Amino acid sequence: MQRATWAGVSLAIIGSVLVGQFAYAVDPKSANYQIDGSSVGTGGLYGATSANYQANSSTGDIAVGSSSSTNFQVDSGTKTPHAPTLSFAVNTTNAQFGKLSPTQATTTTSSFTVSNYTSYGYVVQIYGSPPTNAGHTLTAMTTSDISKPGTEQFGINLVANTSPVSFGANPDNGQFGFGTVDPNYNVANNFRYVSGDTIASASKSSGATTYTISYLVNVGGFTPGGTYSTDETLVVTGTY
Repeated sequence: MQRATWAGVSLAIIGSVLVGQFAYAVDPKSANYQIDGSSVGTGGLYGATSANYQANSSTGDIAVGSSSSTNFQVDSGTKTPHAPTLSFAVNTTNAQFGKLSPTQATTTTSSFTVSNYTSYGYVVQIYGSPPTNAGHTLTAMTTSDISKPGTEQFGINLVANTSPVSFGANPDNGQFGFGTVDPNYNVANNFRYVSGDTIASASKSSGATTYTISYLVNVGGFTPGGTYSTDETLVVTGTY
């Protein structure tokens, strides 16, 4: 029986954030006159209320909302920031496999969250090597395959699985997320690992998406015993 530990996931981010300057206007006035509540817009922004009714334009929110198609998304209104923003968080930094056995697979999970606004989207890549112990590295699944106990395997996917056990989860896009899993990693109960692969992406501006990485390890009867560990790096690149 062998025991493996999964080292922390390190992080690299490629993206850009633009910070704009804000200008503030004062009401026009002279020595004899002053105009209160002047504005440039559709008109009717002030006084559009009564004791029983209020026009949405009176609050300053005009055409607030989100519209999208296959390739584009538009967030309208004063509540939408104009600066491109890309954010990324690793929610699980140290996932443990526990004891490894040549008679049954061992699994674990970790998760990360990506969100971006007013950009065209992003891609997520994974880099690293399979778990290693004293110079022996477990065999990576370079082509998609199912779990095969007794055969050395190290692979991942980013969806919910029912075999070898129920574990993992599909991406959680919340209310406004558009994140998707790469086809190489979106088939339940099939696993793969190639360093440098794109594992997830969004083709347009997207709210927060939480991805769950499902890890699979199988060892053989002659796999050296000991503690196996590795570091995996996730690289998130904004596409503008």
